Amino acid sequence: MGDDDSTMPLPGGGHADPPERLTPFQQRVADVVEALRPGDLLTYGEVALEAGHPGAGQAVANVLRRVPGLPWWRVLPTNGRLYRQHRAAATPLLQAEGHVVDDEGRVRSGSRQA
Repeated sequence: MGDDDSTMPLPGGGHADPPERLTPFQQRVADVVEALRPGDLLTYGEVALEAGHPGAGQAVANVLRRVPGLPWWRVLPTNGRLYRQHRAAATPLLQAEGHVVDDEGRVRSGSRQA
């Protein structure tokens, strides 16, 4: 994770207290998400698949809420629409990476489309 993780916002519902040690699953999810470059987007399900756990999209969301320092805004629901509780924090981060977020919270454009 980055050197200045304390300045990265947590997603809505995020836990302020990170785990002391990551489980193997959490570490695999962290590795996949940390590898996303600005402009990249994946769905929760795609992260789960790349982490070796197909169908574990909800568990990926739990990791992103629990582990600070991950670029969580680059991981979207399958429909491409931001969750309401994430929208205020995620929108400017996604826009800074070249994405467009419409009035309904749907994300468009970028180098990897979810």
